[in-house]
Amino acid sequence: MTEHHHNRIDLIRPDAPELAALGPHAVGVRTLDLVNPAQPDVLAGGALVDRRLTVELWYPAVAGTGEAVPYRTLLRDGRTEVALRGRAARGAEALGGTHPLVILSHGFPGNRMLMSHLGENLASKGYLVASIDHPESTYGDPVYQGGAAFGSTLVNRPLDTSFVIGALGAERAAIVGYSMGGYGALISGGASVARAVLEMESVAAVAPWLERHCTAVADPRLKAIVPIGPWGRQHGTWDAEGMAGLSVPALVIAGDADEVSGYDTGMRLIFEQAVGVQRHMLTFQAAGHNAGAPLPAPVESWQAVPGIDFVPFDHYGDPVWDTVRMNNITQHYVTAFLDQHLKGLDRGEYLSPGFVGFAPGRARGLRWETLAP
Repeated sequence: MTEHHHNRIDLIRPDAPELAALGPHAVGVRTLDLVNPAQPDVLAGGALVDRRLTVELWYPAVAGTGEAVPYRTLLRDGRTEVALRGRAARGAEALGGTHPLVILSHGFPGNRMLMSHLGENLASKGYLVASIDHPESTYGDPVYQGGAAFGSTLVNRPLDTSFVIGALGAERAAIVGYSMGGYGALISGGASVARAVLEMESVAAVAPWLERHCTAVADPRLKAIVPIGPWGRQHGTWDAEGMAGLSVPALVIAGDADEVSGYDTGMRLIFEQAVGVQRHMLTFQAAGHNAGAPLPAPVESWQAVPGIDFVPFDHYGDPVWDTVRMNNITQHYVTAFLDQHLKGLDRGEYLSPGFVGFAPGRARGLRWETLAP
């Protein structure tokens, strides 16, 4: 394999479902450095600090403008730099018009490139897509590396996404959140954290700031959420009453062999107990926690690296499913769901039983379910 073909994030398999295909627009990309001023540092007793968020922004662009250069990012070990290759042109001229905003919120740990395949794909279809590096939970962040970051993640995920929606001036937005990003998306959608969580020894240090999420109110700009492998319900982060507070339509994407977020004890309960909204659930049968969201494992991740007790590939790949296949299925369903709720297009046929948009026999291993409010 030549270097040019290493680490593609834009692959569409010939058996991909219909809406995975790239849209009509060229794609541009920029990196933004945003500052949320005077935020409490919950890991330092609440001292007020500027919270700096690096955001990768994909957008519909004028074809032929900008520069095609690889993305530079870190591997799961937090040290190894890798190059990712896609379709976006850096600094391309933005296409005019108003485009709904999609926030991408990575896992713990992760970074803003973990769902870059989805960022480029949605931008080609007329969305503005902002993927956040959440401080204290990115691969190379010294706070994460030091092991003290989990409390910050519990408190700050929905705060970070809300700030970025406002900073970009969006009136209509969605959040696609993976793992801990899914946790944050549910709170942003109105699912209140159970008060019993505040009594847990592991969160005692951040309980004064976490308490605000026990009375969650949906962000009025938020029109849809896509929790992928959402963490928390299996540990009682929400109870049935708190989950019933969700007031934003949801598409839950999960693997039924997920040992991190739990399927029957976690993600299915989210789907079943969010009784106030219409929600869908896409299940990759026999897939684990990496179902649908992470980009294909960079070739550098296939080798063991010093200092971590697993091969980094395990952070991205799945023992059963091909990642590009899962990415394409995710792109298909997320496109249908967001078109329906952010653009007002009628995508009901794709969100109904029957796997519309798949060639015959190409939906094996999937389960699709819908529950009404």
